[in-house]
Amino acid sequence: MRDVLDDIERWRAAGRRVAVARVVGTEGSSPRDPGAAMAVSDTGEVAGSVSGGCVEGAVVEAALEVLAGERERGVVSFGYSDDEAFAVGLTCGGTIHVFVEPLDW
Repeated sequence: MRDVLDDIERWRAAGRRVAVARVVGTEGSSPRDPGAAMAVSDTGEVAGSVSGGCVEGAVVEAALEVLAGERERGVVSFGYSDDEAFAVGLTCGGTIHVFVEPLDW
């Protein structure tokens, strides 16, 4: 999370809304460990990583939906057997669980 704090502070100072996505669990092989974080501004700027690239686009989309009120905060999961995860590139054989929420501080 520390690696995204400067970007979060800059975006917040500019009046931007921000969502944070954090890896909260994994099963089997996964690209990042629990605690890995990504921040997304309401203009689509991204800092950090939750998957090393393989599901980043889908997580950004989920974060923007949370900021727009189109999705509740919560866990989004991607796994090898999940068609959507395979489509976005999670082919490591495991499952990644990412909690996405708006930053309200």
